[in-house]
Amino acid sequence: MTSHCDLDAALKDFSGLAPLFPLPNVVLFPNALLPLQIFEPRYRQMTADALEGERMIAMSLMRPGWDTLPSDAAAPVHRIVGLGKIIAHEKLPDGRYFLVLRGLARASLLSEQRVDLPYRIGQLEICSDIVIDQPSFNRESRAEELVAQFGRMFPEVKLQQLFAEAVSDLPLATVCDVLLGSLPLPSELLQQFLDELNVDTRSGMLLTLLQNATQRSPNPMGRTFPPDFSSN
Repeated sequence: MTSHCDLDAALKDFSGLAPLFPLPNVVLFPNALLPLQIFEPRYRQMTADALEGERMIAMSLMRPGWDTLPSDAAAPVHRIVGLGKIIAHEKLPDGRYFLVLRGLARASLLSEQRVDLPYRIGQLEICSDIVIDQPSFNRESRAEELVAQFGRMFPEVKLQQLFAEAVSDLPLATVCDVLLGSLPLPSELLQQFLDELNVDTRSGMLLTLLQNATQRSPNPMGRTFPPDFSSN
């Protein structure tokens, strides 16, 4: 038997419509925090409109080949997107915005609305995590192992104990997504994790990736933690 995880309370009255923010290198996971710098005029308007409305933005990863399209063409995006809510923002004197999005849920892009706006609007269906009854492993132990492996990715940053304390009472699905939101992995690989709704499968994929990476080198990502602001 399978069950579906409860959705974030912030989605209780979600209309199902959200601005699409297509980027070639950003994937937003539930429970992750994503800092963004908004400078293109169309996305400044998107941000202003979002702040006046539900404060939701759907981060959508562009599919390979987007850079060969005409400049006025709508870039194709992956069907599963990361729906986030603006939890902090600052508008600069020159019109740019600094934002922090909090990931709320995976969502399936059902269609795009035809609107007279410079940015795209998606009709979304929220995707719940799938949890199988009676797994073949202990989920709490796997969560602990994931955190331990993550700590080995950044040995120069003393985060392992803090992470262990922070996620000790969180379900496996949340642990996976929090870690994935912090890992500097290729965007297409991160999208594979976003696409996977089965929590046990996702956690197994992540554990294998971390184990393989730490066996190759002490700092296999070659980058620092935490990540910097992303720009549109």
